[in-house]
Amino acid sequence: MDKVSFLDDLQDRLAAVMRNTPAADVQKNLKALLSQQFARLELVTREEFDTQTKVLAKTRAKLEALERRLTELESSKG
Repeated sequence: MDKVSFLDDLQDRLAAVMRNTPAADVQKNLKALLSQQFARLELVTREEFDTQTKVLAKTRAKLEALERRLTELESSKG
């Protein structure tokens, strides 16, 4: 038996033991509890966060360009 198959077998056996113990129920209940709490926090996904970061960067660049243009227009008047 090579090392990889031994480790795979060991992992399978440990997973089977865990499925048949109260620890599996505790893990399942904890996961459900955490999911409920995270839902209440109104969190966003990383993808949504990255998208909004890009939108903000573009908006900031446009604002800076408009501010420069306004400064140019004001200086040419005066």
